[in-house]
Amino acid sequence: MILKLGSDSGVPDVVVPLRHPWTWAASGMAVLIAAAVAVSVATNPAFQWPVVAKYLFDAQILGGLLRTLELTVVAMAMGLVLGTVLAIMRLSANPLLSTLSWLYIWFFRSVPVLVQLIFWYNFGALYPTLVLRVPFGPELYHASMNAVITPLTAALAGLGLAQAAYTAEVIRAGIASVAHGQTRAAKALGMRPATIFVRIVFPQAMRVIIPPVGNEVISMVKSTSLVSVIALSDLLYTAQLIYARTYETIPLLIVASLWYLAIVSVLSAGQHVLERRYRQR
Repeated sequence: MILKLGSDSGVPDVVVPLRHPWTWAASGMAVLIAAAVAVSVATNPAFQWPVVAKYLFDAQILGGLLRTLELTVVAMAMGLVLGTVLAIMRLSANPLLSTLSWLYIWFFRSVPVLVQLIFWYNFGALYPTLVLRVPFGPELYHASMNAVITPLTAALAGLGLAQAAYTAEVIRAGIASVAHGQTRAAKALGMRPATIFVRIVFPQAMRVIIPPVGNEVISMVKSTSLVSVIALSDLLYTAQLIYARTYETIPLLIVASLWYLAIVSVLSAGQHVLERRYRQR
């Protein structure tokens, strides 16, 4: 806030910025508290920083990190592809497609992801064998469901299918934000519906879609830690295996937390770049 002092006599105005002593006092207090916390964390021997440094780049930890990245990429790819299809179905004039999409989104957003992971992991209890056959014809494929639904496929199914429900609503909102007049104008020019969607609607919708999808990617990185309940060796489960053997619980949890922080920081930077790129269009 700025206070201007002057008169109508032609004397230039004097701009006097208002002082905010309480703001500076609060900022100084926050800096002091942050510094005290940092010193306490750095000097507390219970954190066992040498152990953290020992395991930060351990081969087993890096293997779990790679599995976490794989789960994030594949599950998000499934969520984006299926979510786009569901969003288009939800916006369709066909009541059957719209209802089916709504039911899918309602179900997978209602059931917790942890429950879905455990369900898919135990799917073999419902269908012990997987049989694919031509209707009233020969059998094409036969296998044990436990051989098909491994911890990895159960994790991808639980994470990817649930993510599709959330992504569908994000994409639907982005598509709905584009003015209908542009679609009508494109139709008047003789453009086909698929071309209109790819070249006109979707590029503009990306401005609305990217921020929440970026948040969903970051959320997915953290959600992968849930797969530890089905004994899949992601970053967290790998750290748990190590501290179950060495009893160094806190240092291993710090190692996992540092890697999660690093991944999310890189993704946040990438999200910022994409947002700025589409904002300039």
